[in-house]
Amino acid sequence: MNNRNKHQRFFSFLILLAVLINIQVPAQVSGEAWVIDINGAIGPATSDYVLRGFDKAKQANARVIILRMDTPGGLDTAMRDIIQAILASDIPVVSYVSPSGARAASAGTYISYASHVAAMAPATNLGAATPVQIGAPSLPEPGNDEKESAPKQATAMEKKMINDAAAYIRGLAELRGRNVDWAEKAVRDADSLDATSALEANVIDIISEDLQDLLARLDGRTITLEKGDVILDLAGIDLHFHEPDWRTEILSIITDPSMVLVLGMIGMYGIILEFYNPGALIPGVIGVICLLLAAYAVQLLPLNYAGLALLIVGISLMIAEALIPSFGILGIGGIIAFSIGGLMLFDTDMEAFMVGLPTIAATATVSALLIIATISIAMKIQKRQVRNDMGAQPGDTGHALSDFGKEGQVKIGAEIWRATSKDSICKDDDIQVQTVEGLLLHVTKIGDDRDE
Repeated sequence: MNNRNKHQRFFSFLILLAVLINIQVPAQVSGEAWVIDINGAIGPATSDYVLRGFDKAKQANARVIILRMDTPGGLDTAMRDIIQAILASDIPVVSYVSPSGARAASAGTYISYASHVAAMAPATNLGAATPVQIGAPSLPEPGNDEKESAPKQATAMEKKMINDAAAYIRGLAELRGRNVDWAEKAVRDADSLDATSALEANVIDIISEDLQDLLARLDGRTITLEKGDVILDLAGIDLHFHEPDWRTEILSIITDPSMVLVLGMIGMYGIILEFYNPGALIPGVIGVICLLLAAYAVQLLPLNYAGLALLIVGISLMIAEALIPSFGILGIGGIIAFSIGGLMLFDTDMEAFMVGLPTIAATATVSALLIIATISIAMKIQKRQVRNDMGAQPGDTGHALSDFGKEGQVKIGAEIWRATSKDSICKDDDIQVQTVEGLLLHVTKIGDDRDE
């Protein structure tokens, strides 16, 4: 009987344990809707900011990530980094072109196609996804016949770039079930659509007035992720705005093409000053830091090696002018090479990633002023009287270092000389050099009224 009771208790315990295990304890609603803003041209700083935002959103158990965009496009490498993060994301990603009047051109269009849900605010547009290095064909000039005004045929490299971009966006369109034909048209013909037309053409999924309206329209939507389908439960969810931190701000500053040029110039001048004044340390330290920052930024940007070569030649010629004055020949050539190299430094037609003309003009002007100063110093040195002795000349003045009647020591400038005098000279008396015999000076006491 005891054994039977024990068995009953044991089986009862197992049943209770099974019931407890199968009870679905309602999971606490966690996470927020993370809003990551993409404003302006998409570059290394933007991609770093977005990728770190994805990581933080995952750590915070975010239920959805909203990429709020207003961008003219950007660099291909930065765009592809963002798209790869979207495709690998375990959290649904919604691209949202906002506010009204914003655009998602070029790289922004690719990001919209890659997102799980694409949305736009009213009075926004997207498209013009032709690679920026190619640009649009030139317009015919008035008066030219049809044959002369026909657009230039694309080169083999341009065709390769267009075909690669078209295939890339077609793949994204097929993955998300969106309009494939228009995606290719946006690349090949730089076509653009407003929000209403984009919705009708199955380019986007939602038109939404603001973020709250967007969340309401997303609530209950089924999203297909790599791990499976997810139903968005966004009722009453809070918004979290991922703000750029100090790292993003610094990266955006040092990857600015104009700042790269300025950092490079500061670095070169700092090292030159350190060579001129060994042991000063400060110019050398600042120079090395600026050069390292410039080198880090350059490897993140689309560098044109011909421009870099011209820039190095220009700087070398300007340094040569400072060391071996050629009365402007090397310096002027250096400024010209430097200016052309600065214009060609980065291989892109996007204005946001080109060195500005004011920056080039300012750095060239500073270099020109330094060259003028160098030439001026060289001219003064050339005009200076040639001295055929070790420093002291008749007429130079100084003072006595000791009392002496016939011979003692005097100081002329920074040099100490052996001197002789017919006068009785006391320590610290002012003296004047009369004649020089080798290393011996003949001096007289200044202010001595004695008649010879």
